[in-house]
Amino acid sequence: MSTPTLSAPAVSQRSSLRMTVDYLLKDRASLLAACFLALLVLFALVAPLLALATGHPPNEQFRDTGLTSAGVPVGPGGAFWLGADQLGRDVLVRLAYGARVSLVVGVVASMAAASIGILVGMIAGYFGGRVDTVLSRCIDLVMSVPFLLAALALVSVLGASLPLSVAVIVFFSWTSLARVIRGQVIALRQREFVEAARSLGAGHWSIIFRDILPNLAAPIIIYATLMIPSSIVFEATLSFLGMGIVPPDASWGGMLAEASGNSIYLTAWWLVLFPGLALLLTTLAFNVLGDGLRDALDPRTRRKAK
Repeated sequence: MSTPTLSAPAVSQRSSLRMTVDYLLKDRASLLAACFLALLVLFALVAPLLALATGHPPNEQFRDTGLTSAGVPVGPGGAFWLGADQLGRDVLVRLAYGARVSLVVGVVASMAAASIGILVGMIAGYFGGRVDTVLSRCIDLVMSVPFLLAALALVSVLGASLPLSVAVIVFFSWTSLARVIRGQVIALRQREFVEAARSLGAGHWSIIFRDILPNLAAPIIIYATLMIPSSIVFEATLSFLGMGIVPPDASWGGMLAEASGNSIYLTAWWLVLFPGLALLLTTLAFNVLGDGLRDALDPRTRRKAK
């Protein structure tokens, strides 16, 4: 009589991307942050539809319906869902258009700064010697320049604009990532796979971009994600000080600056609450998601979570 054979359970191999996604799905804080950011992107995309549905363009003043007879902005209600500002403009619509500015500035400036930081960090870490010394001193020089003082000088000469805000943010944001990438490349350039590529006749740039760069994916993703909220805060700071987005275009920092004028926020609390809350939750969500990505891309953390 033959004994029944027990079939071994099927073994499925998961990719690094699949393991990262599975870890993030189990992390409630990261999942909640990702959902909030997805809703924020949707909120920014439907800004024109929101203006059409309410009948309130972002820069149009509704002094008859948005202001009381005493000239005080009306609060949240049926006509203005999040209230009106001191000029009778719809706060909800302007908040949606401000989200567009914040997301565009945050993503574009972060990606540009990350590209510069990655390139400078890889060149400095790989070649070393005088190249490393010169680039490291350039990093130190940029980090020693006062951010607000340089922004004020540039705005006074060139005038406030969105491209100038992005350029200032990029100029002051790439240095931290460049230092991190430099240290990682110094540790990787003596590894066996780099020596093997060099022995096979690969050139310097081929080794940098084909062998070293793929091994830097984890720190690049993490730091690029964490750079986005910093860029958003930088843009809000510039707009708050009158050095960013030019009025009457909406931005969260500009809305806060307008609310602080003449202390109008003492009677119209919604002018500070909603832009400030949007700025706080957005930066918090990006930071929480960045922390989740850091843990998800760390194999040691994944093993502890099992």
